[in-house]
Amino acid sequence: MEKIQGGVCAAKGFRANGVHCGIRKNKSKLDLSLIVSDVRCAAACVYTQNLVKGAPILVTKKHVADGYARAVVCNSGNANTCNADGVEIAEGMCALVEQYTGVPAADVVVASTGVIGQPLSLEPIAAGMPALAAGLGEHSDEAAQGIMTTDTVEKQVAYRFVLGGKECRIGAIGKGVGMINPNMATMLIFVTTDAAISPAMLQKALSADVQDSFNMVSVDGDTSTNDMVALLANGLAGNAEISEENEDFAAFCAALHAVTTDLCRKIAKDGEGATKLLECKVSGAADKAAARTVAKSVIKSSLFKAAMFGADANWGRVLCAVGYAGAPVDIAKVDVDFVSRAGKVSVCRGGSGIPFSEEEAKRVLSEDEIEVCIALGDGSACATAWGCDLTYDYVKINGDYRT
Repeated sequence: MEKIQGGVCAAKGFRANGVHCGIRKNKSKLDLSLIVSDVRCAAACVYTQNLVKGAPILVTKKHVADGYARAVVCNSGNANTCNADGVEIAEGMCALVEQYTGVPAADVVVASTGVIGQPLSLEPIAAGMPALAAGLGEHSDEAAQGIMTTDTVEKQVAYRFVLGGKECRIGAIGKGVGMINPNMATMLIFVTTDAAISPAMLQKALSADVQDSFNMVSVDGDTSTNDMVALLANGLAGNAEISEENEDFAAFCAALHAVTTDLCRKIAKDGEGATKLLECKVSGAADKAAARTVAKSVIKSSLFKAAMFGADANWGRVLCAVGYAGAPVDIAKVDVDFVSRAGKVSVCRGGSGIPFSEEEAKRVLSEDEIEVCIALGDGSACATAWGCDLTYDYVKINGDYRT
């Protein structure tokens, strides 16, 4: 497996584009994106578990119920959520894709992201669709930019891998910096691959993967209303279709996980106002569920996140989050270390503090990527969660989000 360029256009038969259509006031910000496959694709999706769901999710669920899709259209700047005509608007977006690309509306995944509860007009989308469709090509960059909200950088990744002697490719774009919390889904992610795999196995791979990838990311503890991960596989790589669990399925799952964990890190590092990527690595748990629960509890702790912003080795906040996580843990066995490019500092052994250099800890925690390593001493299961520090800028950004 090898990381490559190309994002959602790395796989054979996928084209993409992004334009400014006028949903967002800032004309320098792209706000409408489109991804199209040359052929119909097996499709798999996972969605937000928030009871309040954006209209695009309702429409997408209906469209991919048969396990197939061919295009993705997404706007930014407006979530199309809690609007009386939301479903009509979402279906209208799909109809516009059909009008200008020939892809049946029923084969379109539709998504929206932005402010909740504000009416979304179809007019700017209709005005922008001709140029969007006409410009389809190897434009993953533009597609990634068109789905951004308060993101400061575009997020995309791609890998090549081999299935049955055939080179396959998988790529993705994603957005998400706020309203990110472990409760699938947690952001907008669109993944494309030219591997041949049945819809059932594609869904199985995605549903399993998110448990150790996107479900393990938290920026602020809020679960959005519009989030989804959509995965399209068009089979143009020419490998024998994966229809059961075998070596090829394992190889596909590994490639998918490489893509998703890469995006997890990008999303966490670009959290609203963030200055540091935090990675909580839990080992020695009694089982996988306990490891995940502890990792998510620590990465969500506002007190821990604030301490990391201040480069303060306040390990008691880590132990506190372990204690209230709800997992079966013997606190008397817990060890805690902080690790970064600047080195490693051990702060807790057997649930008790140990002497350490505050100066050395400050140096370790002043880096922009920090690992908090927690050994539970109860078994062999492990898990990783990703998050970011809590800064003054997070409040500033969300204090006037609508303006």
